[in-house]
Amino acid sequence: MTLVLDILAGLGLALACGLRPFLPTLVFGALALSGLTLEVDGTDLAFLAEPWFLLVVAAFFVVSVLFHGYAAKPIAASVLAGIAIGLGGLLFAGALASDGYAWWPGILAGAVAAAFAQLATKDVLIGARARLPKEHLGGLPVYMEIVAGLAAAVAALLPPVSLIYLGFLVRLLLARRRREGEKYAGLRSLR
Repeated sequence: MTLVLDILAGLGLALACGLRPFLPTLVFGALALSGLTLEVDGTDLAFLAEPWFLLVVAAFFVVSVLFHGYAAKPIAASVLAGIAIGLGGLLFAGALASDGYAWWPGILAGAVAAAFAQLATKDVLIGARARLPKEHLGGLPVYMEIVAGLAAAVAALLPPVSLIYLGFLVRLLLARRRREGEKYAGLRSLR
């Protein structure tokens, strides 16, 4: 049963990283440092709870929020997406390692989950950026980090909630696909 809970916790953590990577990683590190639900000491992934690693992540968090305008540019957005996928894989692996299971499958599973979360939320975030007034755009990355951090904390403390996250993202992706199909159906009818 603990393996299933660890998989669900890892899934939720990775999905949260797909939204924004830094606050979920800090939440994971704080929970691992406290030993509340995650314990990575003595594992190959013990660095996830090391103060130096958490300081680096915190610095990246601050830089990504302060320079959010640059983070929206294609190259910076790709780098941020890659960091999110990598950290998603590490957090999933850390969740598995916390109870002594083989951690390496979590790297791939977490990377896939984080990439899926990015794919499912991409259009929503593009639409939000387009609709927000320019002076409020700076709040979007902060809001997304808070949502991702809360999602990570809840997933780590109540792992079955991760299935709700997954269901929501699947529904979001299917709704997007349906809207695209309707858009092209309307174009075909104009001929």
